Amino acid sequence: MRVYPTMELQNGRCVTLDKGRLDEPMIWHVDPVETAQGWAAAGAEWMHLTDFDAIEGRDTNSALVERIIRSAELPVQLAGGFRSREQVERWIDKGAGRIVIGTLAARDPHLFKELAKLYPDQIVLAVDVWQGYVMTDGWRTQSAFTPEAFIEAFADAPLAAILVTDIDSDMVDVEAQLGLISGLAAHSRTPVIASGVVRSSDDISRLAYIPNISGALVGRALFRKTVDLSEALAVAKTAHEPVAQFQ
Repeated sequence: MRVYPTMELQNGRCVTLDKGRLDEPMIWHVDPVETAQGWAAAGAEWMHLTDFDAIEGRDTNSALVERIIRSAELPVQLAGGFRSREQVERWIDKGAGRIVIGTLAARDPHLFKELAKLYPDQIVLAVDVWQGYVMTDGWRTQSAFTPEAFIEAFADAPLAAILVTDIDSDMVDVEAQLGLISGLAAHSRTPVIASGVVRSSDDISRLAYIPNISGALVGRALFRKTVDLSEALAVAKTAHEPVAQFQ
């Protein structure tokens, strides 16, 4: 299983949000570029980056995101505000390793499938779930899709992964989150990345044994220092190593 250290940007600063409330960010006074480089030095193979300003339709973090992509020394899975083919192509051209798309997939499934075929294994489907339905527009609009139907609609697309977030129990009820995410992972032919579940290294151990879970985003716990990245990477790496049986 892969751990994705996760950074969320708003107005050029690292932040975390409670249930996606953009007007109530928790600000972390760290340098985003240096933080990303530190994750690479710790051994991370990927990082996840969400641009909250892009979700709002603003380009204020564009230069910073470019700097992170160029200097982080690890591939970046980029999320936030991808509403057109041009935006996706622009950021792939700028070096983003993967693009995470949710709203565009709900609004224009045909275009989303085209992008997945054009960029195989570089497109990630975001499945943000609230009260049994997929949410779009930065968690503000409820779609007509159940998460199962949403995943099934793109079952044949060559996706890199499906990123699942249970908004209902965001960082509150981990057991409920694991139930939803494990159920969707079993339903999906594409490997699932879990979001918002990890508060300790023990949570990584539990996720590693759920079938079809390929990774987990870890953000708030890293900034709060309840998870050490090096330890988390080690836990994820060794979770499935065979254990000698005593005779």
